[in-house]
Amino acid sequence: MAELPAEHAVRRAVADTLAHLEPGSLVLVACSGGPDSVALAAATQAVHDRVGAVVVDHGLRPEARREAEVTAAWLRGQGLDPVLVRAASVVENGDGLEAAARDARYRVLHHAAVETDAALVLLGHTRDDQAETVLLGLARGSGLRSIAGMPRERGIFRRPLLDLPRAAVHAAVPEGAPLVDDPHNGDDRFARARVRHTVLPMLERELGPGIAAALARTADLARADADALGELADEAAWDLLHGARDEGTLDVDPLGGLHAAVLSRVLRTWLVEGGCPPGSLSSSHVQRVTRLVTAWKGQGAVALPGGVEAYRDCGRLCLRTTPQRLEP
Repeated sequence: MAELPAEHAVRRAVADTLAHLEPGSLVLVACSGGPDSVALAAATQAVHDRVGAVVVDHGLRPEARREAEVTAAWLRGQGLDPVLVRAASVVENGDGLEAAARDARYRVLHHAAVETDAALVLLGHTRDDQAETVLLGLARGSGLRSIAGMPRERGIFRRPLLDLPRAAVHAAVPEGAPLVDDPHNGDDRFARARVRHTVLPMLERELGPGIAAALARTADLARADADALGELADEAAWDLLHGARDEGTLDVDPLGGLHAAVLSRVLRTWLVEGGCPPGSLSSSHVQRVTRLVTAWKGQGAVALPGGVEAYRDCGRLCLRTTPQRLEP
């Protein structure tokens, strides 16, 4: 039987991603049992000689473990080996359940890759997922990086389907695959579900088709710009940190000569290295520290996440542990 165009497109995307790998290298597919990851697993098995999978049970629904075992059994029947079922420990971190589940999932996937000595871990995100991520980033209003979407590659992770629409990927799902329908994907309590089922369809109706593709292109452009600015900021941060009078401080005068976009990135890097948790460090925190450079009027220290505060002293920016205030 002739291969369907959708199957061909998915297989070609995976093959392009794996083209540089040595034969015999183990590739793991992160497979939730949903159509995107099932199509990815089938395509990877068709184009590569050694494919395994990781099925993550987030423990958020009582039936999740049984679904994970059914998915794993199907993957083994397709010839994937090893197929690991791993439980994730989802701990709320203040950024919401979605973010906590994502962080837990990536920890599990990374550990599985180390355990099996896998060369890569493939993720099944599509162009529609990318569009949703861009809209969520716009809603947060946290700068260029937030609308740059998901990268095609980061460390051992790869997203080979990021240029393909969700409909095309779903069309490549093998017949008879036992798909998992996670109710969280349609739960309007979650921001991504609202974007997927309400916001994007409304934009398609009001502005015309092609919105998802346009948002994905925006992500590509934003990521290229953010990467370029990041490189400039990294170079500036290196020079400033190693040229400072005291280790861990920044001299204010050279900071004042930086472009605002580079300055904010230098300060963010410095703050993270100084102990501020990156997930909790917002653009407003960085802006308040920036004003210690650009709008200095003798103001006091800026309180930051992680029990840290930034202050200006004798022409330098410094960090210290936030003093403990005694109860009256």
